Amino acid sequence: MPYLAAEDRYASMQYRRTGRSGVLLPAVSLGLWHNFGDTSPLETQRAVLRRAVDRGVVHLDLANNYGPPAGSAEANFGTLFAQDLRPYRDELFIASKAGYDMWPGPYGEWGSRKYMLASLDQSLGRMGLDYVDVFYSHRFDPDTPLEETMGALDTAVRQGKALYAGISNYPADAHRRATEILRGLGTPLLIHQAAYSLLQRGPEAGVLDAVGETETALIAYSPLAQGQLTDRYLDGVPADSRMALGHFLKRDALTDEKLTLLHALNKLAGERGQTLAQLALSWVLRDPRVVSVLIGASSVAQLDQNLAALDAAPLTEAELAEIDRLSALAGVEIP
Repeated sequence: MPYLAAEDRYASMQYRRTGRSGVLLPAVSLGLWHNFGDTSPLETQRAVLRRAVDRGVVHLDLANNYGPPAGSAEANFGTLFAQDLRPYRDELFIASKAGYDMWPGPYGEWGSRKYMLASLDQSLGRMGLDYVDVFYSHRFDPDTPLEETMGALDTAVRQGKALYAGISNYPADAHRRATEILRGLGTPLLIHQAAYSLLQRGPEAGVLDAVGETETALIAYSPLAQGQLTDRYLDGVPADSRMALGHFLKRDALTDEKLTLLHALNKLAGERGQTLAQLALSWVLRDPRVVSVLIGASSVAQLDQNLAALDAAPLTEAELAEIDRLSALAGVEIP
C-alpha cells in the first residue's frame, strides 16, 4: 500500500531556528547511522522512517560511511525514499557527510576537494537524490588547508548539489576559521555537528561558545552516549548490546562510578516522570545553542519513547545543579 504521511504530522513537533538562517529543524532528528545498514531488516527501517515523518521528524541525517557496510545506509535510504518519501522531498531536510575512509588510495578520506566532491556525487547516487539539504565536512583535516575543504563545500552549494554547508567534529578555533572562510565565499556555515551528552561534555570546552559567537548552531549526535544513557545497561551488559559486541562501545566504558551515576540519573528522571533516555535528551536540549538532538531508533516504539522527551517540563536550576554534582562525583569531565 502506498505511504501517505499523516495529516497532523506537524501538530506536536517543536522546531528550532538554526542560527541566523531560515532553517527550522525538529528538536529531535533521526540519525541513520547504526540501524539503517544491511544488518537491519529493511521493513524495520521503513517502519521507523514512516513513523518519523508522521511525527514531524523531517530532518534525516546520513553520511557516506554509515552502515555497516559503509554506504549501505544511504543505499537503503535511497530504496525507501523512492518507495515512500519522494512525494515529500520538499518537506524533508536530508544531510550527508564526507571525511572518513571510504575507498582505497590517497583520495578516499579526509578533506581534499577531490575526495569531498567525489564522495558527494557517490552519496547522491546511492540515495537517488538531486541534492542534499546540508553537506558536511565530517571531520577536521589537519593536513589539508581549511580553505580547500571549505571551498569544496562552497562548490557543492554553487553546483546545486547541496543547499547548505556544515562541519562536524571540528575544534573551536577551526569552527571560527571555517565560518570566516565560508562567509567570505558567500556560503555561510549553517551548522556544526558534534558528540554531546551528559557523559561527553566536550563541546562545553569551546565549541558551544564558538557556535554562539558565529551565530550558527550545534546539532548533537550520540546524545544518549550510544545507549549508555538508557535503561539498557542499568543491570549490566546485555548479550545483544553494542557494548557486548564491542565495536564502537567497549565493556570497560561501564565503570562502577558510571553505573552509580546512571542509577542516580535514572532516579532523578523517574521523579520527573521521565525515562533516563528522555532526561538525557532534555538535558542536551536545555542549551539554546543546540538546535536539535540526533537519535537512532531500532524500532517505532523506541522512536516514540524518545520523542516523548519533548513533553516534559524544562529542567530546573536545582535539577541541573544536581546533575552536575552527580556527574562530577562519577568523574565526568565538566569543562
